[in-house]
Amino acid sequence: MFQKNMLVIFILGLTAGFTNGLFGSGGGTILVPGIFFLLGVSQHKAHATTVSIILPLTLITTLIYMKYKIILWDIAIKIMIGSIIGGYIGAKLLPLLSERVLRKFFAILILIAAIRMVFQ
Repeated sequence: MFQKNMLVIFILGLTAGFTNGLFGSGGGTILVPGIFFLLGVSQHKAHATTVSIILPLTLITTLIYMKYKIILWDIAIKIMIGSIIGGYIGAKLLPLLSERVLRKFFAILILIAAIRMVFQ
């Protein structure tokens, strides 16, 4: 059982890293459902665990993107400020939401993003 989980965890990490490096997204879109469905972790813990994984994932991809000089720092810094405030508010709200509500909000967010990407 432990080896199976280790393989699933490794594949989740590899997939999240690959999609993050290629598309700039992978932490939440891959890891939250993967940790929830494949590892059986609660929705709240899947979200919180994913956020802790995103930092090193983002650091390595940022360093590579910096090497290729493809980051728009004027935009990135402004969005970072809002993201820090939003992240604080979201982290405070997470424990207050039920698993069902959290799952529904996340699913709606992913669906909206997918629909917009397909039809634009």
